[in-house]
Amino acid sequence: MATEEASEGLVFHPMDQFKVEPLFGGDAIHWYTPTNATLWMGLTVVAIFLLLVLGSRGRAVIPTRVQSIAELAYGFVYKMVEDVAGKDGLKYFPYIMTLFMFILFANFLGLLPMAFTTTSHVAVTVVLALAVFIGVTVLGFVKNGASFLGLFWVTSAPLAIRPVLAVIEIISYFVRPVSHSIRLAGNMTAGHAVIKVFAAFAGAAILSPLAILGVAAMYGLEILVSFIQAYVFTILTCVYLKDALHPHH
Repeated sequence: MATEEASEGLVFHPMDQFKVEPLFGGDAIHWYTPTNATLWMGLTVVAIFLLLVLGSRGRAVIPTRVQSIAELAYGFVYKMVEDVAGKDGLKYFPYIMTLFMFILFANFLGLLPMAFTTTSHVAVTVVLALAVFIGVTVLGFVKNGASFLGLFWVTSAPLAIRPVLAVIEIISYFVRPVSHSIRLAGNMTAGHAVIKVFAAFAGAAILSPLAILGVAAMYGLEILVSFIQAYVFTILTCVYLKDALHPHH
C-alpha cells in the first residue's frame, strides 16, 4: 500500500489549473484551436468593452456606478502617463490604457472559480512585454535618431567608467522584456498555486479551519496583487516610453 501511495504522488496537483486545453476535446492544439486560454482572453475583451464602452455610453453628468468606475480607471491611467512620460507621452495613452485594462481584467477574471488565468502564462506576458519593448525602441530611434543611443551613455558619470556603465545599461535594456514578462506571470502563477494548495487541505478534518482561513487570506492578497501587477506593468511601460522620448541622462 505504501508503495502504491508513493507512486501516486500528490493527491492534488496545483499546477493543473494552468494547463492549456482545447475547448471541444481532443489533445492536439494548433494555432487555430479554440482553447481555454483563448476563451478567457475573449471574455477579458468583452468585460472591458462592457465597462468602458457600454458602461459609459450615457455620459451622464451624475454618473452611474459603472460609469464612475470607467472614469476612475481612465483618470488613473491618464495621470500615470502624464506624470511619468510627460505631456508628449499622452499621445500613446490609448495603447497604455488598453494594456492596463487587459492585464487588470485578465488578472481579476482569473480569480473566479473554474476560471483560467491567461496572464499566468509567459507566452501571453512575453507578447505584451515584447510589444512594449519593440515599440519604444522603434519610437526612440524614430524620434531621436542616433542620439537615442545616448540612453546608454551616462554623461553624469566620470569619463573613465562610462564605457563600463554603457555595457551595463545595454544589458539591462535588453533584459527589460524578460523581467517585464516574468514578473507578471510569476506572481499570478505563484498566488494561484498557493490558493490551490490551501484549498486541497480544506478537505482534511483537522486542517480544514486553518485551510479555509488560508484560502480567504490568500484570495484577498491575490486581489491586491492582481491590481498591483497590472499597475507595475503599466508604470514600467510609461518609464520605458519616457526613455524613448527623452533618452539623455
